[in-house]
Amino acid sequence: MAGFFKSLLNKITNRAEIDWDEIEADLISSDLGISMTTAIIHELQGLGRSVSAEDVVATTRSHLAKRLAADFPPPHPRADGKPFVILVVGVNGTGKTTSSAKLGLWLTRRGHTVLLAAADTFRAAAVEQLQRWGERLSLPVVKGSPNADPSSVCFSAHQKAISSGTQFLICDTAGRIHTRHNLMEELGKIRRTLAKQDETAPHLTLLVVDATTGSNALQQAKEFHKASPLDGLIVTKLDGSGKGGIAVTIQDQLGIPPRFIGTGEEPEAFAIFAKEKFVAEIL
Repeated sequence: MAGFFKSLLNKITNRAEIDWDEIEADLISSDLGISMTTAIIHELQGLGRSVSAEDVVATTRSHLAKRLAADFPPPHPRADGKPFVILVVGVNGTGKTTSSAKLGLWLTRRGHTVLLAAADTFRAAAVEQLQRWGERLSLPVVKGSPNADPSSVCFSAHQKAISSGTQFLICDTAGRIHTRHNLMEELGKIRRTLAKQDETAPHLTLLVVDATTGSNALQQAKEFHKASPLDGLIVTKLDGSGKGGIAVTIQDQLGIPPRFIGTGEEPEAFAIFAKEKFVAEIL
């Protein structure tokens, strides 16, 4: 979205009059949504003076900051020694399996022990993909037989994490189309299966959304939230695409905050969400 602000500055600078329709269209196309765009335009028009490009940028950033939640503390190992279970969900193509591995690396680099569960058993390459990541990043991976029940894979991995005293279990679930009822129902089954060995599990459910998909990501978040209550987002592809506003819109409309961001292909291109940095650098 930094690219969006740059183009906006170029459009407004040295113009005698503001083209409000054009600014409105630009804000909406940056995935900020109609309600937030309307609020920004009203505030700018209410300044009672000629509006500069800097005014537009500052007002937009102010609205984004107001709508985003305060920074969340990073996940911590549990005091009772049981695994902290993280469920990673999302549609295919958002970077879900890669994000699961990157999150595992992020946690191990903070001195925590991690186990990955390859519960995306519908996509043949997904298990192998997670295994390759596991080998590359020295992260243990639990997998089932081909086409195994994803719930059974999560159960076995949870069992192993408990017996080995592993601090974090990350379950990479099948990428599913959010309109497929049976696949969404399966998420509920996975949750119930995890709860059999620990009624408090899962402890964090994260939806992976692609920052470049815009309003479709909002619809995905709505459907996944119904099937499996979401605690936050992992926002991927924030690597200079000029997007990112959708994360603010999902937070604003559904109350689901961004928790982590992916900014590139490399394993290290992954960070915990920091509001001020996000608004200043990405937005």
